[in-house]
Order: sequence, then structure tokens, then C-alpha cells
Amino acid sequence: MSKPFYIIESKGEVVPIIISIPHCGVEFPEDIKNTYLETQLKTLDDTDWFLQDLYSFASDLGITIIHAKYHRWVIDLNRDIKSKPLYTDGRLITGLCPTTNFKGELIYKAAQEPTQAEIQRRLKTYFWTYYNKVQELLDERKRQFGEVLLWDAHSIRRNVPTIQKENFPDMILGDNDKKTASDKLINVALESLKKGPYEVSHNYPFKGGHITRYFGSKLTKINALQLEMNKILYMDDKELKYNKKRAKNVQNVLKKMFENLIESLRS
Repeated sequence: MSKPFYIIESKGEVVPIIISIPHCGVEFPEDIKNTYLETQLKTLDDTDWFLQDLYSFASDLGITIIHAKYHRWVIDLNRDIKSKPLYTDGRLITGLCPTTNFKGELIYKAAQEPTQAEIQRRLKTYFWTYYNKVQELLDERKRQFGEVLLWDAHSIRRNVPTIQKENFPDMILGDNDKKTASDKLINVALESLKKGPYEVSHNYPFKGGHITRYFGSKLTKINALQLEMNKILYMDDKELKYNKKRAKNVQNVLKKMFENLIESLRS
């Protein structure tokens, strides 16, 4: 069986940062692909499109990137394993193996939703394989540098009414109310992002998903930060195609931020 992730190796001297992109996968295992509605497979809503392309510059800085192979509808790598809600404010929250998209539309054919046994199989085969690799990468960097940062990268449509009626801020940095990373790294990230031309929010309306909360802790010297950003920042107005000009502007901000984070971690 092929691995449920891809690795973009760092170029040159490695640094104590790992980037995780859990929602950019677009593939489906052949043995379950026919359980989904064909109309949903044509659009693949809820995909963090092209984020692996947006962050491709990071390998030149010495950063290793891990990103998902399979779509989040196979199993959502950023959810609690028992589908425990990450928020309790009434927003629509899809589960570990979602049966609807964020519009509330069904994604499976009738009577084809995964059973509990199938969910457990997907956990073992896809979810924990991804997590174990992330942990391996973090442990390697921590042994080498003493401290490491996991950067969990996400993107979302500018407006998702089932989450909130208003448009989202351009960029949202999440650290579960400052629990998953040191104050120093949080401040460096925030200050760097705010120097760009984008509206930056901190822990609202997203404070980091399961990956950030699972791996990140001030006590372990394994820091974790999540960045959610509007797709329109690096895609066209319809949020369908990659826009190189917009992407370059975002990359300039992110690159400077990572340079500042690397310097902070080394000091």
C-alpha cells in the first residue's frame, strides 16, 4: 500500500520547522472511491487547493513539508479521532469521516457511508500513518535543535455561512489560546504577518484544529501554529484557479515570517 502522504524534502541545511498540509489531498483509494457521489467527486469541495504549491518556496529555506495524498472526505486528518467537536458555538463541524461537505450536502451514495469498522480501518491506515510521520519528523528536528515548530497550513473560502455569516479575516493564526506554542514564537509569527497587506486575526474564528492541539505544547518544546487563510489571497476571484501574482504576494509575506521564526528558534 502506498503511503497516504507526500514529503517535500528540505534543500540545503535543515531548520527546526516542519510544515503540515493535511487538506490539500485530492486522491481517493480505489476500493472506496465508488461509494461517493460522482457529482461531489467532480467538485471536491472543502479542498485546500494548491497549498503545496503556495508553500513550495519553504524547502529552499530548509523546511521539510508533509502533505496529504488523499482527500479529507476519506478521513479528516485535522479532526478528533472520536469526532469530538473542536468548537461549541453552533457552527457546522464535519467529523472524522465526514458524510457531508461544509454546505451540508451529502457526499456519499445512499447507504454507502462508512461503518464504524471502516472508520477504524481508515484511522489505522491513513490517519495514524500521517501522524506517526509528522511525529517522526518533529522528533528528528527536536533532537537536532532542542526545539521545533510545526506549522499547520490551511485555506478556506472567504465566506462559509455554516460557520459564520460574515467574511473571514484574510489570515487567522491559531494556537488554542496560546497553549500550543511559546509566546515568543506566537509574537514573531503575528508581528511578521501583520507587516503584510492582509487582515490578520488571532485565534478567531479558528484557534487551531486537532493537529495543532495534538502536537503542540509549550512544555515539550514542540510548538505548533495553524494558519488559516482565504483562498482568494492566492487564487482567482472564483476560488478555482491558482493566481501566480496573488500567490507571490502571499509568499513574500510568508517567507519573511519563516525567516524570522528560524532566527528566533536558533537564538
